[in-house]
Amino acid sequence: MNWLSMHNLSRLKRFFRGADTGQDGHGQTFGSKSVVFSVLGVFIALLLLGWYWSCEPKQFAVADIYKNDVPVVTGTTTTATLIEVVDTLLNKPGGYLANDMLPPGIWLDNLPNWEFGVLVQVRDLSKAMREAYSRSQSQSIENADLALAEPRFNVDHKSWAVPWPESEYGDGRDYLNAYLQGLIGNVEDGGMGNAQFYARADNLRYWLGTVEKRLGSLSHRLSASVGQRRINTDLSGDIAATQSRAAPSELIVKTSWYKIDDIFYEARGTCWALLHFLRAVEVDFAEVLARKNALVSVQQIIRELEMTQQPMRSPIIANGKGFGLIANHSLVMASYISRANAAIIDLRELLSKG
Repeated sequence: MNWLSMHNLSRLKRFFRGADTGQDGHGQTFGSKSVVFSVLGVFIALLLLGWYWSCEPKQFAVADIYKNDVPVVTGTTTTATLIEVVDTLLNKPGGYLANDMLPPGIWLDNLPNWEFGVLVQVRDLSKAMREAYSRSQSQSIENADLALAEPRFNVDHKSWAVPWPESEYGDGRDYLNAYLQGLIGNVEDGGMGNAQFYARADNLRYWLGTVEKRLGSLSHRLSASVGQRRINTDLSGDIAATQSRAAPSELIVKTSWYKIDDIFYEARGTCWALLHFLRAVEVDFAEVLARKNALVSVQQIIRELEMTQQPMRSPIIANGKGFGLIANHSLVMASYISRANAAIIDLRELLSKG
């Protein structure tokens, strides 16, 4: 081995000795490996946190909402359930995610769409409580707390600046709590409370009419995951009906592939919220349902909605063809929602009869 080879070997040894101590052969800082590992560690931590935040909240028992022996009177179950649903929306792991602008929330889309499905049902029920449940007649005065609560839930759910959805929805929940206290006061203060809840068949039909349209729309959008040729029935049933602009007699309807999972999780959130609201209806409208012999119909709707909440055992929302080898999760969801919607139509018919 000549002198030049020994000199090169000595330099190579010094270089690797410096790498072990975080320096190159000339004493300069050499921390590229630590930077790479740090970035990789942060990325993995964000992935795990995003996975945890993406877990859907579990169902809760409506009967377990009452704490501190709150008196159970007409309307308290529905109101307390609505409050609990809003609490879940705001305080689940990760909090409210739809307007997040930082990772991992900004990467997530399944739970934000689930939140939107829940929020739509919160809006519909709070509107029904303001316009129907709390009013004895069409010309009666609306409840002041519900009049303040309902608009709070209609703030843009993706807004990340003023007004903040979390703050507005929290205020809406507080006004619902004030309304609940008014209902409880009717018992604790010998009827001195300032709130009423009228469990009548026509009031229940009012809310179910909105639910019927929501489920019908979701079923339609879910079924379009595979693409369909549909006959235009917009003007069917009325020979004199007209519309603002012409439309083809046959339509091709297909959901974009990147929106299939969005619609699926919106449907999951919708059904999760409805499941709890209908369980509350069983309590507050028990006498009405018994008189109309309609309790079994409500229980069947709940059963169908429970099937929509089965655990997802697939990492993706599969979009197989109708009778193909691969499953189509959207069509399965649409099947359960359509059955629930059909049962709601029958229930509204029962409630309309004397």
